[in-house]
Amino acid sequence: MRILRYALPALALLLPHLARAEAPAVVEVYKHPLCGCCEKWVDHMQRSGFTVRTHNVNDVPAMRRQFGMPERLGACHTAKMGDYLIEGHVPAADVARLLREKPDALGIAVPGMPPGSPGMPSLKPASYDTLLVRRDGGTRVFSRH
Repeated sequence: MRILRYALPALALLLPHLARAEAPAVVEVYKHPLCGCCEKWVDHMQRSGFTVRTHNVNDVPAMRRQFGMPERLGACHTAKMGDYLIEGHVPAADVARLLREKPDALGIAVPGMPPGSPGMPSLKPASYDTLLVRRDGGTRVFSRH
């Protein structure tokens, strides 16, 4: 009973803060309905613990423009997660890092479709960079693979 006497007031103080805690953001993926590599990337994200909701669209570049991702950084799918954009075959670990570090940025991108990136299996993987995309459209290397 003594524990309850101290625990209940402490719990009462914590409840308002717990109620304000944000639920994990959902990765909203915009992809062409027939794109198999996009589905593989979605699987990669889900296996990495992300909740993913897919939206089949016929014009992915139009979605990318609508969201403000520069076309020169385009890939076969674009995604939104909270306030960030995720363009292309970005590794889940890079997305997790983005969410952890919370940089002031538009998002991250892996332009094109590099062989060996998540969703793009290959016997000859290529080196590629994940780019941090600033709000002005400029970029810098976020991670190397």
